[in-house]
Amino acid sequence: MTLQDLADLIVARKDADPDSSWTAKLLSKGPEKCAEKFGEEAIEAIIEAVKGDNDKLTSEAADVLYHLLVMLTARGVTLDAVMDELARRQGTSGIVEKASRD
Repeated sequence: MTLQDLADLIVARKDADPDSSWTAKLLSKGPEKCAEKFGEEAIEAIIEAVKGDNDKLTSEAADVLYHLLVMLTARGVTLDAVMDELARRQGTSGIVEKASRD
């Protein structure tokens, strides 16, 4: 499954019955809850990265990507928009790009 496949699946499940779809259930709770869940998963990934357990980190990273896409969907931001932003930044030093936002 590609990241785009996952993003498409999340959008497709947006209007599903929350009793039958975890994605629909998360989205039905609103963007704030989706952001909270993303934060929880990110912290879990950080913990596994610090502990050095690559198998658990891999699992948590998958959760982070899923919940990031759910959070974006909750706010109406598409994966394409994020990819376009990454493409816009391509070839620009990260230091230069960050300075342009400050």
